[in-house]
Amino acid sequence: MTFAALWSAPRGAVAAVLGAAALVAGCAGSTSRMMNAVTPYKIEVVQGNFISAEQVAALKPGMGRQQVREILGTPLVTSLFHADRWEYVFTLKRPGVEVQSRRLTVFFKDNVLDHTEGDEMPSEAEFVASLGSKVSQPKVPPLEATEAQLARFPAKPDTAPPLDAQPPATPPATHYPPLESPRR
Repeated sequence: MTFAALWSAPRGAVAAVLGAAALVAGCAGSTSRMMNAVTPYKIEVVQGNFISAEQVAALKPGMGRQQVREILGTPLVTSLFHADRWEYVFTLKRPGVEVQSRRLTVFFKDNVLDHTEGDEMPSEAEFVASLGSKVSQPKVPPLEATEAQLARFPAKPDTAPPLDAQPPATPPATHYPPLESPRR
């Protein structure tokens, strides 16, 4: 907008333009503080099969493919080029915690388990202990009210009569109307 156009514009439009300019100039310093206060949500990413030390100990050479699958689950990676090898990979990415990554390779020979190679697997108890959250629980304030605070909310009188003062309930009906009308 040129100066001549601004001068000939109605006073409301001039005030709006000047107000917007002042708002933008005033917010420049607080924008960085606001952006630092707002953080994006970061999700936990779990990929693959968790294999425990107990599962690896249950594997014995000579087991069939189905027996291995029942103990370890379906492998994450099977290759057409390496039909006698199954890859079990597990990755856990959590915000603020080091990435956990483990790998176990199972080798077959003549469709029976030959041997395994890979990382040392933790026990189930060790793995669960490693999942301890770094996020602290918020402190819950004590739920107490002073007499002055309670006085602001007067107690309502009990309008219901005591249970023993109520008349006895009417007996249930012994005759009911038919569900369907008789056909004629």
